[in-house]
Amino acid sequence: MTRFVLGRIGFCTLIAVLLAFFTIPLLWLVTAPFTTDPTYEVSVPDFTWDNFLAVVEHPYALPSLWNSVVLSVGTALLVVLFSALAAYALSRVRLPGRDALLYALLLLSSIITGTAAMVPLFQLAVELNLIDSQLGLILILTGGLLPAAIFMLKDFMDATPKSYEESARVFGATPLQIVRHVVVPLVRPGLATIAVWAVANVWGNFLMPYLLLSDVEKQPAAVITYTLYTEGGQANLSMLSTFGLLYSIPVVLMYLFVSKKYGFRFHGGIKR
Repeated sequence: MTRFVLGRIGFCTLIAVLLAFFTIPLLWLVTAPFTTDPTYEVSVPDFTWDNFLAVVEHPYALPSLWNSVVLSVGTALLVVLFSALAAYALSRVRLPGRDALLYALLLLSSIITGTAAMVPLFQLAVELNLIDSQLGLILILTGGLLPAAIFMLKDFMDATPKSYEESARVFGATPLQIVRHVVVPLVRPGLATIAVWAVANVWGNFLMPYLLLSDVEKQPAAVITYTLYTEGGQANLSMLSTFGLLYSIPVVLMYLFVSKKYGFRFHGGIKR
């Protein structure tokens, strides 16, 4: 009995420590923007709005959030579109070495990351005149995310019953109509998964925007955060905390929307 009680106490203590480890930074992020002179410690805020006014008056803070939205949404749309078409084709067409190709794509995308390939990617962007272009950055980010997206989405395509497609084909539906009206409703939760995954990857990406976007007016929030320091090189905690809170809100809203829409129960849109 004593051993059981000690075990439960130890387990609860461990859980409390882990919760504190993750909760304290979140508490600082929530309270520091409302504090006149925030420090690295969590304290009761005095509920000032001066920090938010400073962020609004910053010439690049709010526009960088819009740039992040453009890059994230643009990349997610392309990734969802191309990965859906490719995954459907790989799921329905029997090709020699199809599975080996998928695993090779996934392996290469894991090994040759954006960091490892930044020199050839930068050279390619120079040759195609895509430096300082948000469209060029979206295309490069899309290419980096596509292999893993195709691999993940193919499982959703494989799980869809072919009988629905055969019925639509009997009634004269074209391949594109089958994909749009039959396959997409079935794999809609999978498409939402890929979209959220793509947005999350692009939203926090720092290296590629930093290398390919020299115009500060086109840079996303992840890069602008790097510039929120004082002239002496010290972190401007009031600006960083406030901008960090604003930077986190879209991700939280996306999580709440997806959780309410699908409840993270990723099953098909048509019951079998």
